[in-house]
Amino acid sequence: MTDAQTLAVYDVKIDDYLRLTQAPPSKSLLAFIKAIPEGGRVLDLGCGPGFAAAEMARHGCNVEAIDGSAEMVAAASKHPGVIARQATFDDLPAQATYYGIYANFSLLHAKRADFNRHIQACHAALLPGGIFHLAMKLGTGARRDALGRFYTYYTAEELKHILTQNGFSLTFEREGTEKGLAGDVEPFIMLAAHA
Repeated sequence: MTDAQTLAVYDVKIDDYLRLTQAPPSKSLLAFIKAIPEGGRVLDLGCGPGFAAAEMARHGCNVEAIDGSAEMVAAASKHPGVIARQATFDDLPAQATYYGIYANFSLLHAKRADFNRHIQACHAALLPGGIFHLAMKLGTGARRDALGRFYTYYTAEELKHILTQNGFSLTFEREGTEKGLAGDVEPFIMLAAHA
C-alpha cells in the first residue's frame, strides 16, 4: 500500500489506533496460529502496531511483520519475537516462504487494479497448504473515510471468487460489523483459505 494520505493518517493517529486495536486475541487469530506448525514462519501483512504479530510470536511462530506506516512499524518492533520492517504489499517474496500470511484489514487499502496481483503474490509466497487469513470491509466501489484513508470495497462473493480463481481453497467465512478508527460501523468479512 503506497497511498501517502492513508499512511500519513496512520502515522499521525498511532496513539488512537493503539487504543482501538488493543484487545484480547480474536478467535480467527487463534485459529490462524493453531494452523501453523511449531516455529513456522509467518507474515503479518499490514501489521499495524503489531498486536497480532506479538500473539503469533508468543505462540512460537517465527514472525515477520510489514507495514507501510513508519509509526506502525516502530510500534510493532517493540514486541518480543517480532521482526518488523517498512514495506508495501509488493514486497512479498516470489518463492514459497511462509506457512501463513495474515492480512487483517490491510489489503482493503489497495487499489482495485492491484488487488488481484496482491492475492496472487500471497499465494506464491505461501508454502503448499499454507493458510491465508483475509479480513476486508464489505461494500462496493472505492472511497476515502472521514480521516482521509483510502478504501476499496468488495462483496463477499467477489472476494471468494478472487481467492478461488487464484488457487486458494476456502475453509472459513465469517461476517459481522465493527466500529473503526473513523467512528463508522461497517460490515466486514473474515476468510481463511489454504494455498
